[in-house]
Amino acid sequence: MPRHVDPEARRRLVVDALFRVVVREGLQRTSLRAVADEARLNIGSLRHYFDSQQDLMRFAMQSMLDRVERRLLEHVEQIGDLEQHPRPEQLRLAAGFLAELLPLDERRRAEVTVFLDFNTAARTDPAFEDLSRRTAEGTNSLVRRVLTRLAAAGTLRPGLDIGIETERLTALLDGLGLRAVLHPACLSPRTCVDVLDAHLRDLSLPVTEAAPGADSDSARTA
Repeated sequence: MPRHVDPEARRRLVVDALFRVVVREGLQRTSLRAVADEARLNIGSLRHYFDSQQDLMRFAMQSMLDRVERRLLEHVEQIGDLEQHPRPEQLRLAAGFLAELLPLDERRRAEVTVFLDFNTAARTDPAFEDLSRRTAEGTNSLVRRVLTRLAAAGTLRPGLDIGIETERLTALLDGLGLRAVLHPACLSPRTCVDVLDAHLRDLSLPVTEAAPGADSDSARTA
């Protein structure tokens, strides 16, 4: 009798193996055979998921996006309404949320590596352009939502252009991710976090100041 295979467990096995190979070899040099060997599966089993190298690359990118999305949703549940927290805590929560996009540990380093390799391939291969564009738009939208919520909570300095600040913060996250993956000896995870924290503090009101329109009790609890 054939052994029952849990599709979701097999998928996780393949994704984990795929990420390990990508980190070692690079996405464009990652073959079906290499992933099968890493996952200790026969090549026929892997072809159940992929018909080509192109399918493998899209699967890697989509898997990375799915993982990040799940973690971000968990963070949203934990944060709740930012307005319920004092201003320093709002900034800490926002930084922790955005830090999910940075290569601060082995898991996130693999994800950012996949992201960088995929977007390098997308620059010259139209088959990947749609997914690459959606990824960039999704990151930009995420950053904008974080800044908009901080502004609505009265945490950011008045007069900031949210559109400009969204682009600045997105560029900062992209730059930190790229540099930390390419030159980890030059940019540690701790420094990445410190730079992100400093940037958010620069955008915020001093802790002793009340947000425009806030009453005195709100100012004291901020």
